[in-house]
Amino acid sequence: MGYDIRDNGLADPGRGRIDWAAGEMPVIAQIRERFEKEKPLQGVRVAACLHVTTETANLMETLAAGGAEVALCASNPLSTQDDVAAALVEQSGIDVYAIKGEDTDMFFKHINAVLDIRPHITMDDGADMVSVLHKQRIDQITEIMGGTEETTTGVIRLRAMASDGALKYPIVSVNDADTKHLFDNRFGTGQSTIDAIMRATNRLLAGRAFVVCGYGMCGRGVASRARGMGAHVIVTEVDPTAALEAVMEGYRVMPLLEAARIGDVFVTVTGDKGVIRGEHLERMKDGAILANSGHFDVEIDKNALAAMSEGRVRRIREFVDEHTLADGRRLNLLGEGRLVNLSAAEGHPAAVMDMSFANQALCVEWLVKNHGDLEAKVYPVPTVIDEEVARLKLRGMGVEIDTLTPEQEAYLSSWEEGT
Repeated sequence: MGYDIRDNGLADPGRGRIDWAAGEMPVIAQIRERFEKEKPLQGVRVAACLHVTTETANLMETLAAGGAEVALCASNPLSTQDDVAAALVEQSGIDVYAIKGEDTDMFFKHINAVLDIRPHITMDDGADMVSVLHKQRIDQITEIMGGTEETTTGVIRLRAMASDGALKYPIVSVNDADTKHLFDNRFGTGQSTIDAIMRATNRLLAGRAFVVCGYGMCGRGVASRARGMGAHVIVTEVDPTAALEAVMEGYRVMPLLEAARIGDVFVTVTGDKGVIRGEHLERMKDGAILANSGHFDVEIDKNALAAMSEGRVRRIREFVDEHTLADGRRLNLLGEGRLVNLSAAEGHPAAVMDMSFANQALCVEWLVKNHGDLEAKVYPVPTVIDEEVARLKLRGMGVEIDTLTPEQEAYLSSWEEGT
């Protein structure tokens, strides 16, 4: 095996945290039990570019239990939990190439190290691994059965590749599964983003003007949790339907240029670039807090912020960089503008990642079984997998539901009955 991690001696505390997360992941536990018996991934090499967290560790160990050879690298330079990486290497025998705080060169060096196993399956969180394969290692494409993608941002990139005819192998959009985006994106991003902002700043949110840029599933979750903390939530949007929904949910909706004058805390969660730009920064209050919960660090224009502060920057807290502008106003950037819930906190709670990673594991199995019949395009998660994950989650929570009677099933499939 190969690896590049910060400290092998961190394995024991890492194992404790992995096991703690496992207690909230009953779906993965049920899948792992079956995988151990059936070995559906025997001989399959899986290259994963994911956030190296306790929940990811449980997914990696589940794939390994199914017979897969697994190699893991980080999908964000600040999202690695170094003790988890050590536990996977030392106690699970999994190749890990990830160090929290790695620079861009090391980030891509690690992706290439994982790709050196010549994978049959790729697992991505942001599509960086797929991009490297298609740009630099095209000779490996013929060996690949398929891949999975975890994020909204990554799916956007992959669909653009497919539209351009550039995508060379089938990829399943795990992000679009109901048991992923309705829970992971909304409840996971909502809680973990608020958690990260509070850990990083120790600021009271009650009574503050809290601006959420983007009202997709992630934005819905952040807005809901911020309101629950007593914040006055403002939503900015470009989609009229999403904006209308935010209005109907009771939020103030306005252009970002207007919100920039009002907001105390700003969170970008759009999947696009240049959301908060120089013209917005120029209008912000002294002490405004800027955070990003989108996958890449492009939603807040860091170059514009750096130009406006002209080197007047100090790390005032561990994850807070205070930029002082020429007029004396201070704007505070959290987690270097990277995914704040993983750079400044621990990411999503295990209970929601349980469903997301269950989709990942079952989609890998599905790709191995069906890759010969698939085209080079982005596929949705098969409905049978999505529904199975929901059933397993309910079972793990001890929740039972009703079933249709034969008469009800017949009624729903007929058209004769009516008034």
